[in-house]
Amino acid sequence: MKPLISPSILNSDLGDLRGQLRLIQRADVAHVDVMDNHFVPNLTWGLPVVESCVKADVLPIDAHLMIEDPDRWAPAYAEVGCASVTFHAEAAAAPIRTAREIRRHGARVGLGLKPATDITPYVDLLHEFDMILVMTVEPGFGGQSFLGSMLPKIRRTREAINAAGIEVSVQVDGGISRTTIELAAEAGADNFVAGSAIFRAEDAPAEIDVLRALAARHRH
Repeated sequence: MKPLISPSILNSDLGDLRGQLRLIQRADVAHVDVMDNHFVPNLTWGLPVVESCVKADVLPIDAHLMIEDPDRWAPAYAEVGCASVTFHAEAAAAPIRTAREIRRHGARVGLGLKPATDITPYVDLLHEFDMILVMTVEPGFGGQSFLGSMLPKIRRTREAINAAGIEVSVQVDGGISRTTIELAAEAGADNFVAGSAIFRAEDAPAEIDVLRALAARHRH
C-alpha cells in the first residue's frame, strides 16, 4: 500500500484551525484526536469541532476516538462526514456492530489497540475493519517517545492481514518522526500519524514530503 501521512492536529495552533489544516494540505488526511478525560486522562474536543474540520473541506478527516462507549458515539462521526472513524477495542462492547454502523454511514472504520492490547483476539475479525491502529505510545498526550516494543505487534498485525488475503491498513500513532517512521514502515505500517514532528518543523509541508519519502523506502 502507498504510505499515507496523517498529521495529528493535537499539536497544531488550535486558534487557527482552518489555517493549520491548510498548512498540512499536502498530507493525505488530517488526524483528529477526540479524548473524553475518561478513557484517557486528557480532554480535547468533541463532535462540533470535528464537524468543523470536515466542513473546512481541506483534507479528509480521520477521527480517532479515545472515548468511553464508542458503540453509542462513534457512528455520529461518520454521519457528519469523517472519511474514517477509529474506535478503541478496549472501550467497545460490540465492536462488529459499531464497525458496521460506521460503514453504513459511508466512512472507513478503524480499530485502535493500546500498547498492552494484543492483536490476536481480533485476527478473525480483521475483515470487519479497514484499518488497525497500533498505538506506539500510551494514548492521551502528544509529544511522547515512540515505543520500540510495539514493532513486533505491528509485524504480527501485518502478517495476519497478509495471511487473510485482505486489504487492511496498519496505522501507527505516537512518536512518529524521521528517526522512527522507517522502523514502523519496515515492520508493516502504511499509515503514519505524526503531530510534533510536523507542526514543530520549520517547514511543515516539506516535513510531510520527507516523512512520506522515508516511509516509501519500506513499502509493503
